[in-house]
Parts: sequence; structure tokens; C-alpha cells
Amino acid sequence: MNIRVLISGLFLLIAMPSWAQNASVEYAEGLSPTENQRSAHQLLLDARLVADGPAIERGMVWRVFRDKADIDGKLPVIATARGGSASISLNTGTYLVHAAFGRAGASKRINISTENLAESFILQAGGLVLNAETANHVIQAKHLRFSIFERQQNEEGERKMIALNVEPNKIVQLNEGTYHVLSRYGTINATVRADLEVKAGQVTKAVLQHRGAGVSLRLVSRPGGDPIANTSWTVFTEDGDNVFSSNLVSPFLILAEGAYEAVVRNGDDNYRRTFAVRSGESAAVEVLLE
Repeated sequence: MNIRVLISGLFLLIAMPSWAQNASVEYAEGLSPTENQRSAHQLLLDARLVADGPAIERGMVWRVFRDKADIDGKLPVIATARGGSASISLNTGTYLVHAAFGRAGASKRINISTENLAESFILQAGGLVLNAETANHVIQAKHLRFSIFERQQNEEGERKMIALNVEPNKIVQLNEGTYHVLSRYGTINATVRADLEVKAGQVTKAVLQHRGAGVSLRLVSRPGGDPIANTSWTVFTEDGDNVFSSNLVSPFLILAEGAYEAVVRNGDDNYRRTFAVRSGESAAVEVLLE
């Protein structure tokens, strides 16, 4: 499988002045120090993709949890902040703080004692931008989706899902590492897979190569004639697998390169035609009414 990969420079994230807050903060009901009249200290938070990189000024989600689980076994959320750097008022105690930037993240257990506290999170994260072509032709974005998984498989051969139905040319923020990517061209059987590396502070741009094409089906009384209504379509692979069914008059589908048979039902009669799909060559397949 061919794939083009480009590693670009550092994420373009503008640094804020030291500890300048631009995140909006929401406290859980009854847990804000200003509500319970208890003294509080400021927890000052910022995050960076790499140690020597600028502070992230947008797209961050901060969550502060109590360090002890409730009766449901979950850690209660004390406060949530969205934006970039954040200043959160907290009473004395120990908390778990989680920083999320897209699908990249990091956690720290933090103790608030007698003074304000500043914490910087180094996410060791980068970006992944995905796209795909077929026979060097650009695939329309509406026909293309990606899913991102962890590279490692479990004992059942399954991978943990990271992101589903990712649009092409969209930056997905991920922790540094290697990920397994599934690309779907259409919704039937035109798929490719690749393992791609994400480097901290950088954007990996990958273009996967599909082997497939779009096909329109028509039942006609003569070549080039208008499609006949009241049709029911089924498409089989060369091995006899049913990959597509439709009651549309002239359905459009995207298939992987290979040999197929179209079966169309009109009234009590069935009509058949074999056809081939060649990568990057869209085609109209006509089945003659005999």
C-alpha cells in the first residue's frame, strides 16, 4: 500500500503571558470556595505540547477531581475550565487534575496547602492530518472518513478506538506514539489501513492510497436510455458475497477494485450483469431489460 507522509513544524500555538488566564471556569454546584465561604488558593494551570514549546492558548479542557471516590466509585468533578491557561480556586486538599487537548491528555495528583500553586503540564503531543486519493485522483471529502485506533491489539485481536469518523484535513491532537488508522472510501468495502507515527510538537500529514471507484447502476431498455423505475438492486463480489442492496432507481455506490455482479429485480423478473471496478475510474453500469 502506498502512502505519503509529511512531517511539518511545530504546532502554531500562540503563547500567552506567564499565567495569563483565558479559560472560563465552572464549579460543581456548592463546591466553589466563594459559595461555601471557605478560604481558597489559586491553582494556576498551563499546558504545552513539548517542554520548550509555547503555552496552549485555546482548545484545552481542564478537569479537577477530588482524590477520593464517591459511593458510585467515581471521582467527583470539582471544577472544569475550557480555553487555555486557567486559574482555579480550590480549598486546601489533594486533587487529581486532568488536562485534555483534543485526544491528547495528561493527569497529575496535586496537593494544595498554604499557598497558590502553579503547575505546567507537558503533554508530549502532536497532530495528525489524514487524507486519501485513488489513482492520484482527489477523493471528495463527503465520501471519505477515518478511524484512529491504538496500535496494539488485545488478546481478542481488537484495538482500542481513539477517534471515529474523522473528516479529512482535520487536525487530530494525539499523544506522541504510533497509531493504527482505518480509511473508508464510501461505506461498503473500499478500505485501507496504515500505522502512522505522531511526534510531539509536530503535525504528521498522511495521504493514503485507495483502490476503488464510484459506480452508478441503471436498468435500461436500450443503451443510454432512461433508468426504469420499480427496481431492487443487489451487488455481489466475485466470491458471491452480498455487499450492497438498494431500492433506488439508479443507485450510486463506491466499491473496491475488483469483479462484481449486479442483480436487479423488476416486477417478477431478475436481470444480471457482471462488471469490473478499476481504481479511479468512475463508471455507469447499465443492465439491459431483455
